[in-house]
Order: sequence, then C-alpha cells, then structure tokens
Amino acid sequence: MSTASLRSWLALRAVRGLDDATVCRLVQTFGSPEAVQAASTDSLVASGCLSASLAQAIQRGPDHDTQQALDRELTTLERLRLSVVTCLDPDYPPRLKTIHDPPPLLYVSGALAQADRHAVAIVGSRRATAAGRLLTEELSRDLASAGFTVVSGLARGIDAAAHRGALAAQGRTVAVLGCGIDQTYPPEHQSLRKEIESSGAVIAELPLGSYPHGYHFPRRNRIISGMCLGVVVTEAATQSGSLITARLAADQGREVFAVPGFVKADNSRGPNGLIKQGAKLVENVQDVIDELLPQLDAAFRERLKGRAPHPVESPPQLGKEEATVYLALSFEPTHIDDLITNSRLPAADVAVHLLALELKHLIRQLPGQTYLRL
Repeated sequence: MSTASLRSWLALRAVRGLDDATVCRLVQTFGSPEAVQAASTDSLVASGCLSASLAQAIQRGPDHDTQQALDRELTTLERLRLSVVTCLDPDYPPRLKTIHDPPPLLYVSGALAQADRHAVAIVGSRRATAAGRLLTEELSRDLASAGFTVVSGLARGIDAAAHRGALAAQGRTVAVLGCGIDQTYPPEHQSLRKEIESSGAVIAELPLGSYPHGYHFPRRNRIISGMCLGVVVTEAATQSGSLITARLAADQGREVFAVPGFVKADNSRGPNGLIKQGAKLVENVQDVIDELLPQLDAAFRERLKGRAPHPVESPPQLGKEEATVYLALSFEPTHIDDLITNSRLPAADVAVHLLALELKHLIRQLPGQTYLRL
C-alpha cells in the first residue's frame, strides 16, 4: 500500500464520531478512502451511512495536530517495517469481514496467510493451573498439527500456552494485541512474540503507541472470535474476559467449545457454565474437528480424513519402584511429600525416580516441589 493511500485510511479513521462499521461501509460503497474524502456532503449522506455533520467532518479533514500525529505514525510504521492490512485487501482475514464492526485496518508484524481461514481460538484464564496450561498446549499442538491456525491474545496463562502448543507443532499461530503493535504486553512475552512472528502473525487494530488499558481488551476479543471458526475456553473464572470472547463468538455465529473441569474449582466455573448453556464439551482435538467439519472446504476435509490418528504413546519399560512413583502421579500437581506417602518408598529413592522420569519426559516438575504426569 502506498503511503498516500495509507494516510487516507488513517485520516478517515481519525474522524471523531466515525465508528469502525461506518468506515468499512463507506469505503466499500465508494471504493476507497480517497473516494470517500472526495465525495460531496450530499453523496455521503445519501449513502445512508452517516449524518450531515459527520459528512462535513470528513470533508474538512484532520486538523493540524491530527495531521502531525498521522505523519509520526507513518514514519514509525516505515521505520519498524510494519505492514497494514485494510478491510479491502485480500490478506484481510475473510471471516473477520463478516462481523458487525470489523476493524477498518489491522497493523501486522509477521504475516497473515490464506491458511488462517482455518483458524480456531483458544482462550482462558491468566491465572491458569499447571494442568490447564498442559492441556491447552496439548490441544493447541494437536490443532496446529491438523492444519488449523491457533489464535489467542498473548496474555499470561492459557493464551501463552495456546501459542506455545502451536509453535511446538511447527504450526501457525496468530496473537491479537489489546495495545498498539509497537508494544508487547505483557512485556515478558517479547521472546514468545518473536517466535509467533516467525511462523505466524501478531496483529492489532489500535494506533501505534496505544497503551494496554483494560477497556481495550473486551473490544480486542471480537477480533479473536471474529477471525475464527470457533472459540475454545479451557479455564476461566466467572468474571473472566474469556467469557466475553465466548459470548462474542456466539453472537457472531461461531462455534463455542469448553473444556470441563472440577465443579468446585474457580477456573472451571466459566467453561462448565458455557457447557450448561450449550457449548460443545471438549475432551480432545477430535471433539473440535468433528464439530467444525461441515464448515471446512472440501480439500481441507479430505486432508483431515487422511490424517493418521494420533498415536497413543505407551510409557517405556519402568522398573518396579519407578513405576510405583509414576502411577502415584496424576494430571493434577502432586507434592513430593504426598508421593513419598503414597508410594511408601524412602524420600531419597522417590527423588531419584522423579529425576529419572523427568529425563524420560514422562513428568514435569512445577514450582513448590510438585510434579505432574505428562
């Protein structure tokens, strides 16, 4: 896109009172933002998209301060080598165009691809449990291995696990930010972001420099759900933003999936509540694929049918005491003291066997001397 054309998009978006849905309708009606800006007041009003006062604001164009801000943004975009995709571009996520208020433009680092039309979002709590993160990584890895793009929000907890699972499968993943694309939030995910950009994309709708204010995220969530076939919620409390994403998905006609959990756990109340309301219960990746199959194009369906079933891995041969320690573990974190009690083995022996099991990638050590079966 030329600098002049991008400036027209930014100037039109900067008109106070002009919402996203109206901007998109105007450029689709007139063909380009330049044509919108050149149209007469009567023509703009006759389009049925806006009032006379807004039409006059478009014709006046941005004031001096806004023009300077646009110049700075264009300079920064060029310096950072960031791209911008508009709702008229072929690279714009096709499903996102169909929602009520698609963002007129998206800032992109990395690259969007045609493969992203087969996208599934995985979202959940920032304060995820170890078991929730592990299950999310597994589900995301399996979806990416099947050819789906995994979309999430780069947040702590479930979002990060979703991105990491897709990356582990060498698949595509897209992160949708609730801030300007020139920022990374949370900042400790800078290295994760670079991995995502190398095999997928990071996108944002907010202008450069936008701070990650809390009120940005609920609106950001419409993009996560809007560009996907469906949304999976793995862990979420009753007030979680992930439930906003699930509600938006339902409003947009997307499939809603939920991973059930223990009824007394706070992080299970969100997905369990969604299941009560009709969300598809998910135990493994096949539950998601079966539900989405009718929406997939013929070539992708054929590829899924030809996919070899995920092999059930049996653990290697274990010694008697090693097997005892392994069987004393579960998919919920278990403290080493409980393992010693349940296995009835000396503490020193349990520690040795735990190290051996970890080296065999059968278990994972967590903070606080707790362990989890993989």
